[in-house]
Order: sequence, then C-alpha cells, then structure tokens
Amino acid sequence: MILLTKHFDFEMAHALMDYPGKCRNIHGHSYKMEVTVVGETQPDTGMVMDFKALKDLVNEVVVNKLDHALVLSDATDTALIATLRAHYEKVILFPFQPSAENMLEHFAAQLKPHLPAHVRLYSIRLHETETSYAEWREDQQ
Repeated sequence: MILLTKHFDFEMAHALMDYPGKCRNIHGHSYKMEVTVVGETQPDTGMVMDFKALKDLVNEVVVNKLDHALVLSDATDTALIATLRAHYEKVILFPFQPSAENMLEHFAAQLKPHLPAHVRLYSIRLHETETSYAEWREDQQ
C-alpha cells in the first residue's frame, strides 16, 4: 500500500455558536489541509492516483466552496443569516457547529464517494493555526 498526500490552503471565517469563549465571535483562519489517500500502484499508470486528479477533486468538493467564505451553523438566527447573505456572497450554513473536528468528518463524507474504486481516503489533517490542527483518520477496525 502507498500513501499519497496533497496539501491545500484556503481562507475561511467561522463562528462557534453558543461557545463559551472567543471563538463564538466571527473570526478567520488561514487553513492548511492535507488529504491522504491509500491504495495500490496501478500497473497501467504506475500511480495510486494522479496528484492532479486528487487536487482537482479536493478543490471541487471542499476548497473552492469554502475559500473566502463565512461558515456558520444552520441554527444561527435566520434574520442574521438573511442580513449577511444580503451583503456577502459566500455565507455557508452547515447542519452542525463548524468546528475543525466536525468539518473534517463532513469533508471525509463528501470526498469518499468520488475517489476511484481502488483508492481509499486515509486521513485529512486541518490546521487552523501554525500550531493547532485536528485530524480525521479512517477507522482501521
């Protein structure tokens, strides 16, 4: 088995509704994300997966949607959401608190169905800062 990893950068703001700290306020991060897939080298290409194909997939499914967006829980006040959407193009609602951990689970669920049959999503690491990250890994059981 070979692990293949691609790095991505994007800018995104979010707020954690009802969180008892500073993160309840709208704030942004320069996210760094690594997506790792695993599989066998294919005899016809000599690759597990083309890096460009992985890049295009992750950009389409995750990065392009979230880059320079404001992400909030869909439990956020509807009047506030309407006001934000009247003034800003990319206000995205998730059916969960947009923490790094919850977003990782969402990203994994979104990416898995689009991978080639011989490739498995192995991990996604999401850095919110230079010193803090969360990581999703496929359950090995």
